[in-house]
Amino acid sequence: MPPGKGQMVPLPPPRAPPPAPKGAQGPPGSKKRSRRHQRYLERRALLEHRGLLRPPRGLPETPPSCGKVPKTLNGSTKTPNGPTKSPNGTAKTLNGTTRSLNGTATSPNGTAEDATGTDTPTGVPPLRPTKYVAIDCEMVGTGPRGRQSELARCSVVGYHGDVIYDKYVRPQLPVVDYRTRWSGVTKGHLRNAIPFRAAQAEILKILKDKIVVGHAIHNDFQALKYVHPKDRTRDTSRIPLLNQKAGLPLRASASLKSLAKHLLHKKIQVGSRGHSSVEDAQTAMELYRLVEVQWETELARSQPARPPSPPTDPSTDSDQYLDDQYWPTDLTAGSP
Repeated sequence: MPPGKGQMVPLPPPRAPPPAPKGAQGPPGSKKRSRRHQRYLERRALLEHRGLLRPPRGLPETPPSCGKVPKTLNGSTKTPNGPTKSPNGTAKTLNGTTRSLNGTATSPNGTAEDATGTDTPTGVPPLRPTKYVAIDCEMVGTGPRGRQSELARCSVVGYHGDVIYDKYVRPQLPVVDYRTRWSGVTKGHLRNAIPFRAAQAEILKILKDKIVVGHAIHNDFQALKYVHPKDRTRDTSRIPLLNQKAGLPLRASASLKSLAKHLLHKKIQVGSRGHSSVEDAQTAMELYRLVEVQWETELARSQPARPPSPPTDPSTDSDQYLDDQYWPTDLTAGSP
């Protein structure tokens, strides 16, 4: 029966918009911006791996995975490969080992396993390879009779021996003695060398906030005219642990060549072409890694405890000046 006058006619439901065709793309520039952002992330990850760039504050060294991680009922997350990650940033594997996001795993027996696979006591700070570099410098003679030493080459390597920096440096004074037999530097090497001040700025930027390893490293810092924090300096010429492993007197100042022969079973600084600063820096890092866990444990124990914070003096609290006694009488007269 047709509706009468004054009755409402039901309207047909609105049509749904047609589905987007399969494979439809967003705005023309979105794909280009995505590729550019991907290249930016790759370059940033490379610089962070080489220690030339610090990761954003509050983020782990390694960028997190882009995949979604399912959550369990208790708020923890389970990764596809099996470990369950709790909200406090630790992951428990099937064998009972708890691994934190900084790469350190704690086993049920109370020891921590670092990124290199060695067991370390739980009191030792986690190892962060990007924070470690080794340095070695070669010097030439300047000044009267060439007795003054100036920087002519500097090499910096990473935790695994990868070369981060290696350049010849032009001294500030004319070279009197190239010391090629020991330095390996010749006149031709310095012809297009970088000026000292420019090299110094580049090198110190790399060493900033790093733990620096070297052999008789005070000579290298002196050539750079720089003083590195003592608590972030590791001198392999002053580690009794290395001498003990090599069967040398504990207080003796063993040469890098001797330690490399006894502990690493390799020969360095041979031939008449002089030393290689890259090889010497890599050797110093290898020696450090031999005793890294034990040495860092001893350093952590020998550091003095931080004194407790002094009690707060109420008389120095600025809130007291809000009391009525510090306000003008004409302002407090009308107050209840």
